[in-house]
Amino acid sequence: MTHREKLVFLIQRLQEDSPYKGMEIPEDPEKQKRLLRTLMNIREPQPVDPVLLKIQDEYLQEEVRVKGVVDGDELPTVPGNRRLALWKGDITTLKTDAIVNAANSALRGCFVPCHGCIDNVIHSAAGMQLRLLCHEIMEEQGHEEPTGKAKITPAFNLPCSYILHTVGPIVSGSLKEIHREQLAGCYRSCLELAAEKGLKSVAFCCISTGEFHFPQKEAAEIAVKTVREYLEKNSDLERIIFDVYTEEDYRIYRQILNV
Repeated sequence: MTHREKLVFLIQRLQEDSPYKGMEIPEDPEKQKRLLRTLMNIREPQPVDPVLLKIQDEYLQEEVRVKGVVDGDELPTVPGNRRLALWKGDITTLKTDAIVNAANSALRGCFVPCHGCIDNVIHSAAGMQLRLLCHEIMEEQGHEEPTGKAKITPAFNLPCSYILHTVGPIVSGSLKEIHREQLAGCYRSCLELAAEKGLKSVAFCCISTGEFHFPQKEAAEIAVKTVREYLEKNSDLERIIFDVYTEEDYRIYRQILNV
């Protein structure tokens, strides 16, 4: 089965139990990819046929290979601190021990088709197993994930080994001290969990600055301050990467880190 045939196969199988059943599959490959992502995004956490998962894994891993994998250990470090690095790019292409996902409190991924949030991007690239496992974790927990805490899962089809899922504060109206404390808690929880699991490298996204509306500059200042304070007291983690996606965040972090 070719890569293109796997794409069509996955669409056809996922259409069977979806509102898109019977919909004609577009000819354009990019539109096909968008349709597949839509079907994955809306799929409820329910058992998946092993054959379907096998084809999905082969397809997603090839997609990562085509995009190109970036080795986090080879990124240039920040002047004056060889344990910190700044990188602008797609976090789903980063090879490191763990990447951080800015999740919602349900911790089951984003169900909005092709939404631009990091939660959607990570779940779409990792595969359907991620939502299934997150669902199991939350069912066992019995309540929503508190803001500022973190959970860890395998990364499945991503080049990193693990995903740290953390729920950042939602800023509605003016920024309050509780928001600052909760955001710092996200970074601390991820670092502590990573160290507890014996990981050596972690890549952070810009937690809460997108859909949760935390001001970018203050979020970056809190991120850098919290990480630096942790590294000063702990030697377990060897590399922390601040991964940004927008030019504005890149400019802000460069200024704070003196890069």
